Amino acid sequence: MTKISPSILSADFTRLGADIDAVSTADYLHFDVMDGVFVPNISIGIPVLQSVRKYTSMPLDVHLMIDRPERYVETFADAGADLVVFHLEATGCPDTCIEKIHGAGKKAGIAIKPKTPAEALLPYLPRLDLALVMTVEPGFGGQKFMADMLPKLRLLRQAITEQRLACELEVDGGVNPETARLCVENGADVLVAGSDVFKAPDRAARIAQLRG
Repeated sequence: MTKISPSILSADFTRLGADIDAVSTADYLHFDVMDGVFVPNISIGIPVLQSVRKYTSMPLDVHLMIDRPERYVETFADAGADLVVFHLEATGCPDTCIEKIHGAGKKAGIAIKPKTPAEALLPYLPRLDLALVMTVEPGFGGQKFMADMLPKLRLLRQAITEQRLACELEVDGGVNPETARLCVENGADVLVAGSDVFKAPDRAARIAQLRG
């Protein structure tokens, strides 16, 4: 079954607890961290993550869009992340990041931006719990889905299947019922959805719809 990870970047932070409750039927809760350096925006960090961790038992899928994530992966793990995902383009030492995350007892993931080829992820797949393909440019919510990223999903799905790896394949960006179907058909098994879920009148129904 396809897993859904609503991004709280699209939630109403004046009523964050209620918004989290409204998506509690999802599989993960996606937590976007932006530093204004790696991406041209600033979002949320450690204090909010600690608060969210106290509030919910949902698995927290923490997406670090930050420069030199090796400085902070352990801090985010300790703050309550269940899965820590960093960008391959943001670090010169991805192996160190993976080791630090696993050393903290958490799952590790690597994300790639649209201009990064899927082949760049292949050497790391055997050590990853999740590979994330961005289908928009990271940094802002509500962007249009980039369908030309679908071949990346097919390539990574083939590699994961052929090597019999326990690595989930996640998509983030422009996910809605139509694009969700395309992603799943091309190999994705985890879908990040922000505005599409949080703007829906019935969020549980939209999550069920995205699952297919």
